[in-house]
Amino acid sequence: MTDVTTDDLADVLGTCETAWLEFKSTAKRAGKRGDAIGNAVCAMANDLAGHGGGDIVIGVDDQGNPLGDVDTSDRALLALTDLRDDGRILDRPSFTVATAVYRGKPVVRIHVKASATPPVRFEGVVWVRPGPTTRKATRDDERVLAERRRAADGPFDTRVVQGSSLEDLDLGLFHSTYLPSVVDPEVIDENGRPLAQQLASLHLAQPSDSPVPTTLGLLVTGFDPSSRIPGAYVQFVRYQGVDLDAPVADDQELRQNIVDTAARLETLLRGNVRTRLVENGFREEQRPDYPIEALREVSMNALMHRNYETSYAPTRIAWFDDRIEVTNPGGPYGQVRTDNFDRVTDYRNPSLAAAMKALGYVNRFGRGIGRIRATLRRNGNPPPEFQVDESSWSVTLRATL
Repeated sequence: MTDVTTDDLADVLGTCETAWLEFKSTAKRAGKRGDAIGNAVCAMANDLAGHGGGDIVIGVDDQGNPLGDVDTSDRALLALTDLRDDGRILDRPSFTVATAVYRGKPVVRIHVKASATPPVRFEGVVWVRPGPTTRKATRDDERVLAERRRAADGPFDTRVVQGSSLEDLDLGLFHSTYLPSVVDPEVIDENGRPLAQQLASLHLAQPSDSPVPTTLGLLVTGFDPSSRIPGAYVQFVRYQGVDLDAPVADDQELRQNIVDTAARLETLLRGNVRTRLVENGFREEQRPDYPIEALREVSMNALMHRNYETSYAPTRIAWFDDRIEVTNPGGPYGQVRTDNFDRVTDYRNPSLAAAMKALGYVNRFGRGIGRIRATLRRNGNPPPEFQVDESSWSVTLRATL
């Protein structure tokens, strides 16, 4: 949220709906499936008109008349702001919510910035606003948005990986698992888009008659991403002791895509968790030495935030008898610093973050560290120990006392 805008928006934005200005009489449907606010934010982020984004003014009817009864409470503004982080709009949009004045009456203004990685989807559907009406994108709309993304040469995770081809992608996994997770089933049934356009629309390949996979395409559906992206694998080592000189009980390299790596990691982590009986009043209950929820959050956040561009080091999971150390290449990024990493969120790999959210590996954006701390506390573990410097990130989890 931001402070109240002092200028009258009628003078700043105009009094008629356009491709970059939409009026809404109410925001009561925000938070429900298919809500008009979510559709509008998605459309403004896609910025089909090339205006740089757009504005949604709540509390004004379709003719540009202010209603004067809009809810401008902090609770209402926070509910709208939650659209940014609840994972229904992917890639994550950038927008601000503020109270404002329109023709002398109070309103709420949502100012949306154009996405650097279109097309953006709301609940699996691409929405656009070519004129004063928001609608579902056509095949040509999605092609234009994908080509615009390519021309802008956005984040590393959406750049093409030269030398790779569609043969590097597990297209069976794409159709059976990834596509249904990211795109609304009704859209899949009705669109009839060719494979190349589907891959380009989802940032998995460049928009071309001979598509080349992107970093994202290899990471989420590649047979072996590390064959093209050298550091894209996980090294898991189980030591029988408390230091690096201890005997190694298990040593594995996980070189599959995100989906298959997550499945193998779950088996590995669950297989190494030990439980013991603890007293809880008059009852005895089994308690694991590490809660699986914390292990999942640490592992998935490591894969999501690591530096795939300039480091060939893997994500490392070292499991000792008394602790687990997870180390990741890639220090603070964007707004994140070494002194605020647990409070501020930014994304080195925004499209990968969106993909992992759609696949269910991330619950909400910006909540990972809080969830790790909470699950460890509930299980009786000491707090996690983070070490963050300019080039790496690591966390140590210690077993229950």
